[in-house]
Amino acid sequence: MSNHLVVTALGSDRPGIVSKFARLASECDCDIVDSRMALFGGEFTLIMMISGAWASITKMEASLPALSVELGLLTVMKRCSQHTPPNYVSRLEVTFNGKDQRGTMKRITQFLADRSLDLAAVRSHAEETPDGEPVQNVFLTINVPEKVDIEKLEQNIAALAEEMNLSCHIERMQGIETQSMDDL
Repeated sequence: MSNHLVVTALGSDRPGIVSKFARLASECDCDIVDSRMALFGGEFTLIMMISGAWASITKMEASLPALSVELGLLTVMKRCSQHTPPNYVSRLEVTFNGKDQRGTMKRITQFLADRSLDLAAVRSHAEETPDGEPVQNVFLTINVPEKVDIEKLEQNIAALAEEMNLSCHIERMQGIETQSMDDL
């Protein structure tokens, strides 16, 4: 049975950081199960889930602080269980775009929380147009349980976007197709 450890790291970006984390995991006889890396300004961020025998996880926990000091990174680690996702009937990928405005993420995430929807992934960034206008882009992946009327959900998401003066694109994943009234 594999055991799991989540590692997060934050610090100044420079070449080779991910390679050193991958090398350490390998030297500790751990496997990298999942990882995400991003840059925020000049800051490097990493989230990694590793698996291995308890002795390997313990070795990683003992070795990570030295690597953190060497790289000048703030790191946090936590033992965890393997993630077993519930069975969802569909997944929506939703993109909101428009003029940058305070509270956009708050309203969108509250909309999802109010409906007990599973937010599987989120990415948000703001930028300026060549004319200097601030714009925002929000990309969401939403897991949709069987009990949810997906067409009504899509209509409600579109209505939310309209209320916020944002454009919205919704794409269904996992082979769920819309049926027209003629098909029924």
